[in-house]
Amino acid sequence: MASWSEFAADEPRLADEIRLLLQQYGPGFGYLATVRADGGPRVHPVSPVITDDGLYCFVIDSPKRRDLERDGRYALHSFPPEESDDEAYVAGRAHPVTDPATVARVAGIGRAAPHVDWRLFEFTVDVAMLTRRDQAAHLGAGRPQVRVWLDPQATAPARRGPAVPEGRRGRHGFDTRRPAA
Repeated sequence: MASWSEFAADEPRLADEIRLLLQQYGPGFGYLATVRADGGPRVHPVSPVITDDGLYCFVIDSPKRRDLERDGRYALHSFPPEESDDEAYVAGRAHPVTDPATVARVAGIGRAAPHVDWRLFEFTVDVAMLTRRDQAAHLGAGRPQVRVWLDPQATAPARRGPAVPEGRRGRHGFDTRRPAA
């Protein structure tokens, strides 16, 4: 599980583009998916905070917070921009942050209300994906450009989905194939 800073050091351009989509409406806006106790998905809007050190989210006392405390798996998806269907996706594990200095620093950046029952979580990154669609794609003529980063330290069972043959991977695990029509 890579921290946001490790991911950003490995793929700075991809991290910057994902950050721009997550912060396009201000400090941060996206949809957080967690795993309910019965195994089903739960999705809620959140305001992630991205710093040079990490990807964080303040979560109030709620079912999604209990989901993260019980089973840290998460997926975070950007809110779609008005002018395109571009999207960013990050998935991994959430961990409660207990260091008071880190909590105070991120609370200042994220403008977290001091008297609210929230808990700060740091999100590690196992998978990061960015999809860009040009104008032609809206008319059916173009293809989306998809860039995927997989944590090189992640174990094989955590990587689900279509396998990319080793010869088809870019320098950092990117799928270099063009998407199917």
